[in-house]
Amino acid sequence: MLYTEKVMDHFRNPRNVGEIENADGVGEVGNAKCGDIMKMYLKIEDNIITDVKFETFGCGSAIATSSMATELIKGKSVDEALNLTNQAVVEALDGLPNHKIHCSVLAEEAVRAAIKDYYDKNHIDYDPDKFCNGDCCGCHANEH
Repeated sequence: MLYTEKVMDHFRNPRNVGEIENADGVGEVGNAKCGDIMKMYLKIEDNIITDVKFETFGCGSAIATSSMATELIKGKSVDEALNLTNQAVVEALDGLPNHKIHCSVLAEEAVRAAIKDYYDKNHIDYDPDKFCNGDCCGCHANEH
């Protein structure tokens, strides 16, 4: 399968790239050995994600899925962002080749890791089963 127009657009013109200083939540997932590392930054006010940025080291699909994930959660509540699935990211991009689906899983996990960091910093109780440990290469539960 070739890349869709939306994947190519988000790869060539990624949205929300960069770092947020004093971010309310920061999540980093991936592994240098795998080749893809994503870092997600969240600014949260009154439980709403008012700003989100990312830095991704990886292939075009990793950049495109990071970009789309930021678009899907910006302006949403923390709970809505926590419900973001990799399938929603893939659908929003009009599909990904099967061998690149793991990139969408990383995008989902980067969002979750940033939210977990926000919860930890603010001493907010949460269900630990909703979060991974960030070691995507060692994770065998990638069938999200």
